[in-house]
Amino acid sequence: MRLKDKVALITGGANGIGLATVTRFVKEGAKIIFWDVSDKGNEVAAQLKKEGCEVLFKKVSVTDETEVQKAVAEAKAHFGRIDILINNAGITKDRTLLKMSKQEWDDVISVNLTGVFNCTQAVAPIMKEQNYGRIVSASSNVAIRGNYGQTNYVATKSAIIGMTKVWAMELGRFGITANCIAPGFIQTAMTDAMPEEVRKQSIAHIPVGKWGVPDDIANGYLYLASDEASFVSGICLTIDGGAAR
Repeated sequence: MRLKDKVALITGGANGIGLATVTRFVKEGAKIIFWDVSDKGNEVAAQLKKEGCEVLFKKVSVTDETEVQKAVAEAKAHFGRIDILINNAGITKDRTLLKMSKQEWDDVISVNLTGVFNCTQAVAPIMKEQNYGRIVSASSNVAIRGNYGQTNYVATKSAIIGMTKVWAMELGRFGITANCIAPGFIQTAMTDAMPEEVRKQSIAHIPVGKWGVPDDIANGYLYLASDEASFVSGICLTIDGGAAR
C-alpha cells in the first residue's frame, strides 16, 4: 500500500496508460480523482466503487482553464487535499511538416502542453499549502530522439521535460517534487491504429524485442508518486525497452 490514503488526480484516466494507472494506484491504497473526455470514465468509476474504492470521475477537457480550475476545486472540496498529480492526458495528430495543418498543430499543443500547464497551475497552490506534492507528467522518448511526422507531438513532449525541470526548481521548497516519464512504444488504442509495417519496424529497434504495456508506465508513475522517490525531482525517466536514441 505505497499510496495509502494519498489523494491522486490522474488526467486521461479512462483508457490505456491512464486507466492502468488508476487501477494500479487504487491497489496501492490511493483515493482517486480521474478526468477524461470519454464517457467510459463513468463505467470505470462505477466498477471501482462497487469494489469499495474511493473514486471521483469527472468529464473534463484539460484545454479549458476555467473547467480545470472548477474541477480541481470540486476535487479539493471532496477529498480535502490533492497529493499527487499525474498529467497523463495526450493526443496525436501526425503529419509531416510540409503537410501539417495549423489546426493539427494547435490541437496537439492545446492538449499535450497547455493542458499540462493548466492542470499543474491549478493543483500546485493546494500542494504548496499542504507542503507536500508529487507532480508527474507524460513526456515521450521521441522528445529525446525525434520522430518522423510528429513535429507537433515532439514539440509538446520536449517542452514537458523543460517545464518539469523548472517546476522542480520553483516548487521544491514547498515539499513538492516534479518529474516526467518518457514512454517508448506502448500497446494502446493509439498505437493499435498504426500500420502493421510501422509496428514491425519499431520492434526491430527495441533491444528487449517487444513493445511495452500500459502497466509498465503505471509502475513508473507509481514510483515517482511514492514517498520512495522523495529525493527524486527534475528528472525524465525513460521507459522504452532500451530503444535506440
